[in-house]
Amino acid sequence: MTGTVSTLDVRRATGDDLPAVLELLQASLGWVPDDAYARFFEWKHHESPFGRSPAWVAVDPAAGDRIVGFRTFSRWQFQRGDDTVLAVRAVDTATHPDYQGRGIFSALTRHALDELRGEGVAFVFNTPNDRSRPGYLKMGWQLVDRLPVAATPRSPLSLVRLARARTPADKWSTPTEAGVPVAEVLADEGSLTSLLAAAHPHDGRLRTQRTPAYLAWRYGFPPLHYRAVPADGGAAAGLVVFRLRRRGAALEAAICEQIVPAGDHRTPAALVRRVLHETGADHAVQIGAARPSRGLLPVPGQGPTLVWRAVTDEVMPTPDRWALGLGDIELF
Repeated sequence: MTGTVSTLDVRRATGDDLPAVLELLQASLGWVPDDAYARFFEWKHHESPFGRSPAWVAVDPAAGDRIVGFRTFSRWQFQRGDDTVLAVRAVDTATHPDYQGRGIFSALTRHALDELRGEGVAFVFNTPNDRSRPGYLKMGWQLVDRLPVAATPRSPLSLVRLARARTPADKWSTPTEAGVPVAEVLADEGSLTSLLAAAHPHDGRLRTQRTPAYLAWRYGFPPLHYRAVPADGGAAAGLVVFRLRRRGAALEAAICEQIVPAGDHRTPAALVRRVLHETGADHAVQIGAARPSRGLLPVPGQGPTLVWRAVTDEVMPTPDRWALGLGDIELF
């Protein structure tokens, strides 16, 4: 069969390519060919306030310009002190089974990096799984660190269930009426803007650039059933965004956002306890260091592995220069 890299064309993807790309993702990654996955793709790649995801395809002219490879990066913006850093995250990629082993993934990635460099993108980051990580490292990605996971059990029995839950968490959420709809909290843009301004620490670490528009997009996809718990003083005093998901026999509350005024160390733990009380979840998990005094216990051997690739920035930020939460990395 034809289809070596030298016989394929690599070009920027267009909107007209979407049906063929979704078919390719189905053939390569097992995506379900239904409206839910198509809508998920649109939300993730076309509706972000950071901009539409740039994407590239490999096309086989000998097979009627058949799309046989796909590579996309989600645009992302970080704050580092008062500066905005343009970045992308390596996300969906696929090669048709008939064309695997021909270097298409590498060719698409190199082509994409060349174009992103011209756009002033500083770096690529992502959290590949154990199977795909070696391929990234071969292409110049560097290992930053395994992001720590901390858990808050609801009870001693919940702690036992957490210790026994060795299966990955479900991708899709378990619906709940606990808390309030995220849209209800985010509609109060004045309180939210005040909270975001009060929550921003000027410590020079890389943080996702949180704005009302970002939060509305990030947590506004209805099938993911995100919920919010505001502080007693209202959203201006702090809020937590979470969703429920199954992890084996355990019901897990994924704490995606904890936004509180800088220096407030009590409100986050109190809000997580409210999430556990209102949902009945066995435990809550979040990205961050364990703090037993605040009910945060370490989860050994868990946590995604963060990797980094230079584009225009040449020096990789050390692990202590990142400030990432679960909402920054899940689902992508």
